[in-house]
Amino acid sequence: MSQPFTASPTLPLRTRPIAIGHVRAFLAVARHLNFRAAAEELSLTQSAVSRQIQGLEEEVGLALFLRHTRAVELTSAGAQLLRAWAPAVERIDTAVRNVRQNAGRKSVSITTWASFAAMWLIPRLEDFQRQHPDIDIRVDTTDSLVDLETTDVDLAIRYSRPTAALRSATALFGEQLAVVASPWLLQSAAAPRRPQDLVEWSLIEATDADQHPHLQWLSWHRWLRDQDCAALQPRRWVYLRYAHQIVQAALAGQGLALTRLPLVAEALRDGRLVEVFPQQRLDSPLAYWLLTGPRSAQRPEVQAFADWLQQQAEDTRQAMGAAPA
Repeated sequence: MSQPFTASPTLPLRTRPIAIGHVRAFLAVARHLNFRAAAEELSLTQSAVSRQIQGLEEEVGLALFLRHTRAVELTSAGAQLLRAWAPAVERIDTAVRNVRQNAGRKSVSITTWASFAAMWLIPRLEDFQRQHPDIDIRVDTTDSLVDLETTDVDLAIRYSRPTAALRSATALFGEQLAVVASPWLLQSAAAPRRPQDLVEWSLIEATDADQHPHLQWLSWHRWLRDQDCAALQPRRWVYLRYAHQIVQAALAGQGLALTRLPLVAEALRDGRLVEVFPQQRLDSPLAYWLLTGPRSAQRPEVQAFADWLQQQAEDTRQAMGAAPA
């Protein structure tokens, strides 16, 4: 039976950090429940492993193993430490392996939100990788703002009104909102010719669009108010949370969507989507911005990726202007 998790009168409690070598010896003994097998794994003598375990128990202030004639057994304290230390040391070893593998490789990390990454950035990455096959790209998708001064992220793409925080940012492109639909959906019935015709159609809307400061600019209700149709109710509403889900539903013919033109300009240009009311685009005060981390700005690979992003942004600005009706 294992020993209860109580301090031994002969092993006073201490507060200084535990040596990592002692932890590795502990994990080896805990895996094998045998000092000899643990010593073979660590390429140490059995007495050396025994001394490390004894030193660890002195540091912790508790017995971690019960010694039997031919085997050892974890105490409750030892089992508790095993549960905590085993995954922690594995994470450390994984990180070290990754660092060793990536040593000498050039890489760029960029943070943005998931819909922008899925709809704009990732489809274009092959072009950069073809031009720069020696540069690795890591894309981190999050809705939270990442501090470029305190993290290892090199670049950030933000979606915002102009603010003081964006004073050093590069504007990629502005935004208009456009009503779009799948061409085959519009062929299935008489296409709407004026906003009032939307009573016969399903409209795809962002969930809680009127509750978010940003999403309010993207809502059907705002577009309908701008068209003097504030009271209009469509045949049905389809509510989805993310911009890429809204566009995917439009591509699938599930209804008409009010979308951010920069994110669908390519789909309009190649005919996967059709703009339903090209004369009723709605201007948005929001824009897309590129920020470079202060510690990354001088690295050639980061500058190369930033330059490439600005070239892609120019293509998007042209596509927005050339989107067919």
